[in-house]
Amino acid sequence: MSEQENNQECWQPFDQELIRKSVLNILTAFGEDPEREGLLKTPDRVARAYEEILGGYTTDPTSVINGALFTVDYDEMVVVKDIEYFSLCEHHMLPFFGRAHVAYLPRKQVIGLSKIPRIVDMFARRLQVQERMTQQIAHFIQDTINPLGVGVVVEGQHLCTMMRGVKKEQASMTTSTMLGGFRSNLSTRLEFLNMIKS
Repeated sequence: MSEQENNQECWQPFDQELIRKSVLNILTAFGEDPEREGLLKTPDRVARAYEEILGGYTTDPTSVINGALFTVDYDEMVVVKDIEYFSLCEHHMLPFFGRAHVAYLPRKQVIGLSKIPRIVDMFARRLQVQERMTQQIAHFIQDTINPLGVGVVVEGQHLCTMMRGVKKEQASMTTSTMLGGFRSNLSTRLEFLNMIKS
């Protein structure tokens, strides 16, 4: 994955008016009456909702870190687990959601605790596939603090599988990306995986 792909520049602000017009067209295509009471404000609501749900496109990665890198004489594993996330599948624009678990081995620097969930959100709040999102989180942390290793495990439930197609309500997906010491050292990887199971 290239650095440019991973740390994609912020996109321009959303075109709210174009989203509203598109929602009106969709409602009309369904055979609905966009003028009925319950739908009058739906295009505006949807436009505002997408701006929030897909806010990762307009998030500045620098502002996410906001200088919260600290020099610490600590080289043991740091784990932040059970980070809730919500995303939209890029294939059907239906939600997928779950928990992310992130670990790294510091190399003289640690990152502020709240920044790791913010990094997860930055990549989750885009049209995504879970596999790529997992890689993006890991590579961003690797590029930002240059640790000895990064491990990311993401668990997800996908409504595109649960409510359409095969309709398997209990199916879930787990993806992982291991970099540096987490990839080369089996005991480090197993320590991480055991910690997130407990």
